[in-house]
Amino acid sequence: MKSFRPYLIWFGIAVLLALGAIRAMQWVRDHPEHMPGARFELAHPQGWATRVKLTALAEDDAACFAAFDRADAGYLRRPAVGDGVCRASQRMILTGNALVPTMRPANAAPGCAVTAAMVLWTRDVVQPLARKYFGQTVVGLENLGSYNCRKIAGRQAQSQHSTANAIDISAFVLADGTRIAIIDDWDDADVRRDFLRDVRDRSCDLFGTVLSPDYNQAHADHFHLDMAARTGGWSVCR
Repeated sequence: MKSFRPYLIWFGIAVLLALGAIRAMQWVRDHPEHMPGARFELAHPQGWATRVKLTALAEDDAACFAAFDRADAGYLRRPAVGDGVCRASQRMILTGNALVPTMRPANAAPGCAVTAAMVLWTRDVVQPLARKYFGQTVVGLENLGSYNCRKIAGRQAQSQHSTANAIDISAFVLADGTRIAIIDDWDDADVRRDFLRDVRDRSCDLFGTVLSPDYNQAHADHFHLDMAARTGGWSVCR
């Protein structure tokens, strides 16, 4: 019988490995938000691969709009504008749903990938923090626009605004009409400041770039949010 023991040991190891592989496959199937190769869905929770997927959508118009179609999210696709490095083909406006608070003004039309990130941002960052700090939800987002064919201030690199792959948020409007403006409330010693800084910090897991008043004077009145793709997948958050 002793001669069979090594085989039994190896058989047991093989069984354990097989069971581990099955469980790993099951975990992958149940957690697509962590898998870069899994299809992006608006309903998925945030995962390790979420920002990578959102960034990829900025280069794939069909896949991005398909995600909104699968979610049955109403939207208007706006005509492409510009040419070359300033061509914006993903511009869209959400309609008839509560995925993102009402945009003010309503015609900003950020790109699809940025809009997808804003859906998750609203669900996982903005609204939970609004309930935490104010006991109510955000019903309006004031913005300074999305599409603007220009270079980054003081640099030769093209801005993500050049393809509508960015949005500038200047204020949050609560259900009771309270307005929390970055220009007015960023440095106030009250709960509004805490809300704004918490929103900024927690936005960094979703967007490729998050710039706030802490970055420079040019961002004293808004959060710049974009889905820029960078080598190695690193992000900028300040």
